[in-house]
Amino acid sequence: MFELMVADGVGNLPYARHQMALTLGWHIIFACFGIAFPAIVVFTEWLGHRRGDAALTGLAHTWAKAMGVLFAAGAVSGTLLSFEMGILWPGLMDRFGEVFGFPFVLEGFAFFVEAIFVGVYLFGWNRLSPRAHMLSALPMVVAGIAGAFFVVSANAWMNNPRGFRLNADGDVIDARPWAAMFGPSTWPQFTHMWLAAFMVTGFLIASVYAVGMLRGRRDRHHRMGLLIPLTVAAIITPVQIGVGDWIANTVADNQPAKLAAMEGQYKTTAGADLSLGGVYVDEELRYALEIPNGLSLLIHHDPDGVVPGLEEVPSDQRPPVNVVHIAYNAMVAIGTALLGLAVWFGLVWWRRRRLPHTAWFLRAVGVSGTAAVVAMEAGWVTTEVGRQPWIVYGLMRTEEAVSPAGGLAWGLAAVIAVYSLLTFFTVVVLRRLARGRDTFAPQEEGARR
Repeated sequence: MFELMVADGVGNLPYARHQMALTLGWHIIFACFGIAFPAIVVFTEWLGHRRGDAALTGLAHTWAKAMGVLFAAGAVSGTLLSFEMGILWPGLMDRFGEVFGFPFVLEGFAFFVEAIFVGVYLFGWNRLSPRAHMLSALPMVVAGIAGAFFVVSANAWMNNPRGFRLNADGDVIDARPWAAMFGPSTWPQFTHMWLAAFMVTGFLIASVYAVGMLRGRRDRHHRMGLLIPLTVAAIITPVQIGVGDWIANTVADNQPAKLAAMEGQYKTTAGADLSLGGVYVDEELRYALEIPNGLSLLIHHDPDGVVPGLEEVPSDQRPPVNVVHIAYNAMVAIGTALLGLAVWFGLVWWRRRRLPHTAWFLRAVGVSGTAAVVAMEAGWVTTEVGRQPWIVYGLMRTEEAVSPAGGLAWGLAAVIAVYSLLTFFTVVVLRRLARGRDTFAPQEEGARR
């Protein structure tokens, strides 16, 4: 039995953290589909109409139904997540809600717009002309991206708080929510997340069809089901690598303790090495592969640039280094592997205008979806754990924000049960959709015109 009917904020902290990590980590996968999947579906539908290809139109119709299922599951998890901000972290909302709560209001409007037009798009098949049907998807696409921006801007504010002043008693005055939304981390974080959404969605969808092709299903439906999302993910991946440099420089400028934890660097160093792998033990990174002057070159574009280390941060204000360092390295390693897969695919397509035929390529695509999800989750661990012990960087510690109410352990157990059931039923419904594949006959296309 839980020891845990505690009425003590610090005692509640592990349960609040675990619940937030579970809900955020689960929901963010569905958020990726909400951001990227509508655009991929509409593009496939447009391509089908443009080419008069019933197989592509049928593929888009199948994906649209899967998109509806994923949107419904994401709506449930997102609703729980929004309630948790007030239930688990009342200290944060009480003190700073007037500053960074505004993006959540705007995200609510974006969600309602997206929900309305998801319904219009799904029920508009065979009821609207092709042009009207595709135009009805545009608000859905824009609202999904806008909702992601508003949520990420709130998180970026927690990393680099702006848009207010504190009086002598530490109370917030002169709150400026619009200024708070556009801090130094907002655009790099949003761009990183937006591109990650297309990578996760593209590689995950492609991986499903790669597995089918490995089982002998080499029809046009499977080839195009792999080709379209894989092309999207392959184009996005090198761009994401470049954005990673942008966000690393933003972290270096605004959260030096996080950067030091990411690299496992204790001493402030001129000409700092870039460390790959390793374990942080006794204020030293061991067993790492080091690239001489690499970190200084990456951050300052100067091989002799000075990079602050953890020694400059009080010990009670340092993030858990191994968690951050390992998560960051996992994200970079998987991203590099996905870049290699994208290059492999791109070179073969450029030279021969076809997919690589080898089983090893299909196996690589088959695991790429899971790999992309792991990389994204590792990136969020780096972002969130790297900010610790602060919930608002430099201003409010996480234990100051947590609810002192009893029963948080039971809440965590309930969320685990609900999300387990939601996952089970989502998988069951998607599997049934996969078995009942859509095909659109040409005369049906003509009837819609």
